Amino acid sequence: MPIRVHSCVFVVCLFFDFLAIVETVCEACRVMNDSRLVIHHSIQQTHRDSFAEDVRAGLTSQPKTLPPKHFYDALGSQLFEAICLLPEYYPTRAEAEIFHRHAADIVSQLPAPFGIVELGSGSSIKTRLLIEAILARQPELHYQPMDISASILQTSAETLLGEYPQLCITGHVGDYTHGLGSVVRRENERLLALFLGSNIGNYTDHEARALLLMIRTALRPGDGLLLGADLKKSLDVLVPAYDDALGVTAAFNLNVLARINRELDGTFDLRLFGHCALYNDEAGRIEMHLVSRVAQTVAINALGLRVEFQAGETIHTENSYKYDLPQLAALAAATGFQPMKTWFDDERRFSCNFWQVV
Repeated sequence: MPIRVHSCVFVVCLFFDFLAIVETVCEACRVMNDSRLVIHHSIQQTHRDSFAEDVRAGLTSQPKTLPPKHFYDALGSQLFEAICLLPEYYPTRAEAEIFHRHAADIVSQLPAPFGIVELGSGSSIKTRLLIEAILARQPELHYQPMDISASILQTSAETLLGEYPQLCITGHVGDYTHGLGSVVRRENERLLALFLGSNIGNYTDHEARALLLMIRTALRPGDGLLLGADLKKSLDVLVPAYDDALGVTAAFNLNVLARINRELDGTFDLRLFGHCALYNDEAGRIEMHLVSRVAQTVAINALGLRVEFQAGETIHTENSYKYDLPQLAALAAATGFQPMKTWFDDERRFSCNFWQVV
């Protein structure tokens, strides 16, 4: 498929004027005024260190890459929340439709009481539907959101506590691939892990299996995993979801370069890069790239690095793999889970899969 570069950068410039973002890193946990809320920051430093390491490794490799986990600083997290509201971006609406219709059935798959752990929780908007269904079955709930953005996690946690007095929240700030060891398990309580939004699609098959094995290791027999997975479908639906008309996804993609400028003293000129989304049929995935519009050299001063770009050269920033049901069943079997039940939206664009630990 020919590469089409998104030329809409006005959204990018608008957002990048508001980048005075400072996050406080705590070695221990911070206990908020509400005793029902504890937020652990101990894994945040690991993520910050990994950003510099990943930038160096990715921009000195061929082809150039940057891991998608680094999209989600405070601004990137806000941009992704905006993407979820776009008419082209169907996954959020499709998954929310499943929860609206089937939340009671979903949470009935585990006997009460149980707690929930959510990997990549974001604003927790869809999770509210599951929280309400759980609280209809048990008097209280321990919710453990994990997110790379401290500001998003704290704001959403405080909002949830205001809405649900039966809720107790232990938040974990950082990369969830490093944070499952900090999960708190109450005595005689099962856990339901939530991995929603087709975040599993950001990983290759090998990476997805490794991540699911890590989740499986943190759980016990009888615990469950609710996995949101996007399904294969027409390109007329797929591609616009990652290349919207307003250019919000372009801003989201380009923000990783702005983040390098902010945190690593980079010299990327965002006007000289364009957003590109395409479907790789052989791999079964949507790919996002940043395309250099001209031949150029970019300095990343904090790393002592100069990066050469040819005109048309890309930085591969994200994959979003699309699945069919046999592929999902194979993933479960390879990682110690037993598929129990699957729910779909009306158009069968998206699936929510309950797997039990065996």
